[in-house]
Amino acid sequence: MTTTLNTDVDRAQFGRDWEDWHRTHETRRADSLGFFAITGLHWLGGDPVTVPGAPGTWRLSADGVVVELAEGESLTLDGRAISGTHAFGEIAERGSVTPTFTDGEVAGAVEIAVRGGHTILRPRRADHPFLAEYSGTPTYVPNPRWRVAARFRPFEAPIPTEVGAAVDGLTHVYDAPGVLEFSWRGEEFTLLAFAGKAPGDLLVLFTDATSGLTTYAANRSVGVDAPDADGWTTIDFNRAVNLPCAYTDFATCPLPPTGNRLPIGIEAGEKKPLSRVVSNAALVAPGVAA
Repeated sequence: MTTTLNTDVDRAQFGRDWEDWHRTHETRRADSLGFFAITGLHWLGGDPVTVPGAPGTWRLSADGVVVELAEGESLTLDGRAISGTHAFGEIAERGSVTPTFTDGEVAGAVEIAVRGGHTILRPRRADHPFLAEYSGTPTYVPNPRWRVAARFRPFEAPIPTEVGAAVDGLTHVYDAPGVLEFSWRGEEFTLLAFAGKAPGDLLVLFTDATSGLTTYAANRSVGVDAPDADGWTTIDFNRAVNLPCAYTDFATCPLPPTGNRLPIGIEAGEKKPLSRVVSNAALVAPGVAA
């Protein structure tokens, strides 16, 4: 399999393009109500719970998630104010709704999501100290040699694939449309691919020989452009990034499939974060011993 790319590129322009991409990525994930603003992870059941730093009393019912808002409390969803008792209805697996609120001058939100068959609440506040303290993620120096040509081999039909999660006892199931094959220094490697954000695009979750050393131990991800008519595309490991679980215990990120644990060191992309939000208690899915 021929997978050599033309590396005779303008390295200065390559570096500028990468810097622009990574700056945009950093800005997006450090949004004032993004993952860095999450203050907790709460498993929702039939018993009412209150969420520190957010309005309402929350429970799971036959009508989905229900919130009881006291006098003076309110939420906003899709531009509509919510008060009193409100049922959010059914939420699909991996789906979410995120009503917002204001506490004085501080913006906040409560993410309601279904992950691995469990309903969770994740409050977010724009005054979370981690947001103010975040100073960026260290990276390897971008290098064109880490752009590798890859051949996509589609399955006859997408294969449902179960993977673990950053939270013990939780699993995720994703449809895998096929595998990506590439060569590195004479060795052949195969990575199971999941569907990406845009139609035809792919997403790869992986670990490698740097994981737990210079890069985050559990996972990294890299987006891959849709293959061409002959099945060829490019994996640019310079754009390998951390998932939210690298920064907070309150994420339920998927772990890579077993076959996506590369024995080589991918010395490209993002390294381990300089700091992360750590829970005071062990986080496990309901029914799993801590």
